[in-house]
Amino acid sequence: MYNSDAPLQAELPSSQQLMKSTILAAIAAIVLLFTVVLPAEYGIDPTGVGNLLRLTEMGQVKQQLAEEAAADAAGLLATDTLTSETVDIDNVTEQAMSATLADTAVASGQWRDEIPFTLTPGEGLEIKMKMASGDKTEYSWVVTGGDVNFDTHGDASGKTMSYEKGRGVAADEGVLEAAFTGNHGWFWRNRGESDVQVVLRTRGDYSTIKTM
Repeated sequence: MYNSDAPLQAELPSSQQLMKSTILAAIAAIVLLFTVVLPAEYGIDPTGVGNLLRLTEMGQVKQQLAEEAAADAAGLLATDTLTSETVDIDNVTEQAMSATLADTAVASGQWRDEIPFTLTPGEGLEIKMKMASGDKTEYSWVVTGGDVNFDTHGDASGKTMSYEKGRGVAADEGVLEAAFTGNHGWFWRNRGESDVQVVLRTRGDYSTIKTM
């Protein structure tokens, strides 16, 4: 059996060539770090290239939504007017939200529920519907006095799913289809400097609608 000849010493890269390749690879990694990774993941753009490539805004949205998720997990959403317990909308109407929950005709069609509420600067609120897998709910929400950050998502025992996220949005509408049986809905946060008023309207396949 013939084994291939071992490479000659002259054919192997020299220490100088290896060092040069290592330095070039390090430089390329640093360039990518400052022009792509930092803007896209953390919203940090020291070179300005991330802004040109529209990566910086994406990174800022990621960071802000991550901060809001962490705040939610830490229980920072509890306020004097909204407890951390799950509250039926019928009870919430008697508290600070003053939300109305009734079958009512609004806008251009017949909506099942219409829920108005106010968010002060920095305040967040979550409303979810109990839906079975495959259920569909038509929704529309509008902000007056500013805009909000939002996350449309669902959760159940051992399951979580984010359908859509947005930053600085004044309105949204569409159809929410439950990917699994559980709670599905929205989290909003007011990052502005003044109060905003939000009206959520829904109709479709859900049994209850609650603040979480």
